[in-house]
Amino acid sequence: MSQLQAPPISFEDTAVAFASRSNSELRKMYALFAAMNNPTLVKTGGGMMKMALKWHLPGTKFLIKKSIFEHFCGGETIQECLPVIDELGRYDIGTILDYSVEGEGNDQSFDATTTEILATLDLAHRSKHIPFSVFKVTGVGEVAILEKIQAGQKLSMAEQASYDRTALRVNAICARAHQYGVRVFIDAEESWFQDTIDQLAYQMMRRYNHESAIVWNTYQLYRHDRLDALEEATAEAKAGHYQIGAKLVRGAYMEKETRVATAQSRPTPINPSKQATDALYDEALAFCISHIDHISVCAGTHNEASSLLLTQLMQQHNLRPNDPRVWFAQLYGMSDNLSYNLANAGFNTAKYVPYGPVEAVMPYLLRRADENTAIAGQTSREFRLIQKEMQRRKL
Repeated sequence: MSQLQAPPISFEDTAVAFASRSNSELRKMYALFAAMNNPTLVKTGGGMMKMALKWHLPGTKFLIKKSIFEHFCGGETIQECLPVIDELGRYDIGTILDYSVEGEGNDQSFDATTTEILATLDLAHRSKHIPFSVFKVTGVGEVAILEKIQAGQKLSMAEQASYDRTALRVNAICARAHQYGVRVFIDAEESWFQDTIDQLAYQMMRRYNHESAIVWNTYQLYRHDRLDALEEATAEAKAGHYQIGAKLVRGAYMEKETRVATAQSRPTPINPSKQATDALYDEALAFCISHIDHISVCAGTHNEASSLLLTQLMQQHNLRPNDPRVWFAQLYGMSDNLSYNLANAGFNTAKYVPYGPVEAVMPYLLRRADENTAIAGQTSREFRLIQKEMQRRKL
């Protein structure tokens, strides 16, 4: 068999990266990222934004919605996201609708979130531009009970009943995904209840992943034990004759993980360095591609080196760019140099598109920004690419 030739790709090609942006939109992006590139302004502005929303100051919601919210979110409702889905679809980029509302921790809230996730699956079933749905188990069940299960503590009858309802909600989502043939990501969360989430995910895989990977678990590779966990899950899947769906990310809770581990006087689960995380991430990509007959993989990353490596691994294993078992994903509003250039070269690419009411989503986005120290470096890179494209256009 002759070796497939990888299509030429450059993540520095800003003409492709910003092809969907008009001159005025590019100028607006420049102003937004110039502001975000100032750490002091981000910190004080984020705090002011939270307070303004809390106090319902007139005009606050409008200003936020027309600036930072509009850039990083699809809309307040599924319906408002439709133009974003269509626009991304014009460039062969899929949408992953991410309902980014953090619930109130009661059954009414959990049921409402489940209904919303089912609605994203219904739309995905009708749209060729929505390859995945996604949810967090903590959106449909109580954190304290997930923690208690992982700690090996006995549940009360009421707690067991609550957990059973959580499992039923998870199953309802995965069953609908299987019915429609739509893939669904189960997001990763904090390490002290991630094992409980993993067990639910693998239970769903055993049930629904016999023909293809419908249910996907998420592996945070800044944790030093996650490749081992993936290898073990793969061995079990081979023995059980089902497929693994693996979304690989670096991780979202590093500072919190280290803080909690220190407070509890236990070793941190986080790799000792950024270099160790990068090496483990790339090793996990190689593992997935070398076991592609048993694993479908999504590289959820803004890292250019890892993205390029995955394209090279695909070529080495004679996989076509559009092989349905391999995906790339980035956040909406960021890393367009990756998303648009990958899609332009024929690779399966999707954007995570957060949505929900402004008041509910902005605190979530600001918390993510506070938690993730990589945001500063990312905004600097985005700003540089926007500047480069403006210079190319002579703006």
